[in-house]
Amino acid sequence: MSINYNFSKIRTFIWPIHSSELKKFIPMLLIFFLIAFNYNVLRAAKDTLIVTSPNSGAEAIPFIKLWTILPTALFFTYLFTKLSNNFSKEKVFFIMMGIFLIFFFIFTFFLYPNREALQPDRFANFLQSVLPNGFKGFISMIRNWTLTSFYVMSEIWGTAILTVLFWGYANEVTTVTEAKRFYTLFAVGANISGICSGQTAIYLSSNMYIPSIPYGTTAWEQSVLYTNSTVIILGIVVMVIFYYLSKTTKTEKSESISASKPPKLKFSIKDSFSYLAKSKYLLCIALIVLSYNLTTHIVEILWKHQIKQLYPNPQQFNAYMGYVQKMIGIVATCIAFFFSGNLLRKFSWTFTALITPIIVLVTGIFFFSFFTLKTNSAQTFASFFNSTPIVLSVFFGAMQNILSRASKYTLFDSTKEIAYIPLDNEVKRRGKAAIDGVGSRLGKSSGSTVTQGFLLIFTTLSASAPYIGILFISISIIWLFATVSLGKQFKIVNKEKPVKDPYLKKEALQQYLPFMNKNNKEQAVK
Repeated sequence: MSINYNFSKIRTFIWPIHSSELKKFIPMLLIFFLIAFNYNVLRAAKDTLIVTSPNSGAEAIPFIKLWTILPTALFFTYLFTKLSNNFSKEKVFFIMMGIFLIFFFIFTFFLYPNREALQPDRFANFLQSVLPNGFKGFISMIRNWTLTSFYVMSEIWGTAILTVLFWGYANEVTTVTEAKRFYTLFAVGANISGICSGQTAIYLSSNMYIPSIPYGTTAWEQSVLYTNSTVIILGIVVMVIFYYLSKTTKTEKSESISASKPPKLKFSIKDSFSYLAKSKYLLCIALIVLSYNLTTHIVEILWKHQIKQLYPNPQQFNAYMGYVQKMIGIVATCIAFFFSGNLLRKFSWTFTALITPIIVLVTGIFFFSFFTLKTNSAQTFASFFNSTPIVLSVFFGAMQNILSRASKYTLFDSTKEIAYIPLDNEVKRRGKAAIDGVGSRLGKSSGSTVTQGFLLIFTTLSASAPYIGILFISISIIWLFATVSLGKQFKIVNKEKPVKDPYLKKEALQQYLPFMNKNNKEQAVK
């Protein structure tokens, strides 16, 4: 269904923003760009530090995600709910940002330079002597706990700052009509940030060691200094822009809304999850988020294991991850610029939301096929391409990562966030805190649990690959069914088709009234 925003065809395609909306849209775009830039830079650095560190490898990642990231995500969700109950959303944003920036400062100037002195080598050696070989990643996680802490905080940045804070704020200050125009351009900004961050990672990894800089003893150690300093400085810039944005949106609200406000409801983590249990709508969103994170996690573990074999040097590893990140940004920008905006404006929510799981499923099948081929008769196959098995395995893994993440950053995030908008603000905040704060981590942690189980049984990732592939396909199919179900419910909650809609039965409508925002609820009652 085509929607007219009173723009020309070219402007509708490229820049469907009214001039009166620029004072809100531009700061939001800049904030999203910088937060996404930091996240992408941290993604490359955290993987490099863990996978290439001594006595470590990709096997440590599933243990980190289960035993440290999941509890940390629960803690930050608890902290977010407590802060939200006692402070304004603006103060919550500043407090959460401050926590992360202080940690990255401490890590850069204390933890990382003294990491070897802080390692519990005696305890780690004892564990190594008593535990089976399948626990190698667990022991590495403990031995390199300083690097583990950096991995955890870098990973949580994407959840706490990008997903919960920014998107939570954006969903409260935009309408569905604005979101269908704003969010696709946010995706373009995020994808351009991926290109910039990827090139930044490549550049920082190519620097030579400079003795005159009083930090580190290798070029890679100085790259860590440059990377984290960039993250800290841009984080401060984000806080400055957000301060301006919060003042602007407050002024708009004071001019258009009565001074009397309803009392702010307080909620706990238990309340948030009880809402999930009561709402099929929120459960479907949770299942979609869970499925995406689980499928991408189990593929990435195998892929990063192959990258280390091809690029054991940390600078080479980080440069390759930066190259992949840049390609993700390029592909995602093309999708966002030429396809996603028009898909959201011209087609149904369900049609657009189904594209991501289909891409993930198809590219995942190709990756597992070639990974399995690598373990059997890869040398014969690789000779046709004048290549080697390890190069082909890494290539197809990179293709899976690039295409799946590009579709995620453009289509998945936009459709997921639009699904929140018709909901009541309190329901929205509870749902996001539970789903985005914990659900995404739970997906990766579930993948980590499964990967750990296979490692304990088969010892190596290569031997586990066929069974992980079967699990991947099963989860992807569940994801497709959950998306279709959520699309049907979205029609009800958002009243997309108020006439001749078979799902708008009185009983079904009554079920969703408690979760609708005020405007849609009034329409439904009428």
